[in-house]
Amino acid sequence: MDKVGIYEFMAEPFHCDFSQRLFMGHLGNHMLNAADFHSTDRGFGMRYLMTIQRSWVLSRLAIEMEEMPKMYTKFNVETWVESAMRYFTSRNFRVVDNEGKVYGYGRSIWAMIDTESRQPTDIFAIDNGAINNWIVKDKECPIDKGGRVKMSDGAELVRTIDTYYNDVDINGHINSVKYIEHVLDLWNLDWYQQHAIKRFEIAYVAEAHQGDQLSFYREQTGENEYCVRICKTDPATGDVIETCRSKVTFR
Repeated sequence: MDKVGIYEFMAEPFHCDFSQRLFMGHLGNHMLNAADFHSTDRGFGMRYLMTIQRSWVLSRLAIEMEEMPKMYTKFNVETWVESAMRYFTSRNFRVVDNEGKVYGYGRSIWAMIDTESRQPTDIFAIDNGAINNWIVKDKECPIDKGGRVKMSDGAELVRTIDTYYNDVDINGHINSVKYIEHVLDLWNLDWYQQHAIKRFEIAYVAEAHQGDQLSFYREQTGENEYCVRICKTDPATGDVIETCRSKVTFR
């Protein structure tokens, strides 16, 4: 089996926006599915992990696109493991069509957690560190790895939302892709008629669950660059807890 997984998807019409191009959230979902298909085929995916009270959780994701696939376009998401450490592994993506046209790339960081304690657990304990057999160090992923999303205390509160059943994933917390959609909803349709998303980054800090209220703080940090901080409030203590940060760059 090849170390790089290649999975075909299609820009289905109801997964596309008004411009007839794939929503960023749906592209993120395809990337996460490709990651699961790749890891499952090689013996360290969710299907096996859940039998031993383990699960992968996404820690960071960065997607940088030259353009989004148009409606009905078939495209491939290639994915491979770039590196692995005891508690984190990095996985990359390339979005390309069958003729070799590259739409863009993605970078991600994942942790493995114990589903009962919710704490990080040793990745190398799975099948005697079998993930090391699948590392690819010589395949190019030419986008920036990204870093900590820096924001000031002056970020503006722009929206507070409730969370419901459809926000929750198989790990029981708010779905990674739902965060992407909620962040991108902070700009209206008129904005997207004039701007396309060039790069999207998100870093997950703490879990949120159904019923939590999420508050979104936005700050412009550069030309066509915005950072977003998402927080929840602990109902028992009243403490404000940051759940994730995001950076969006438009063209």
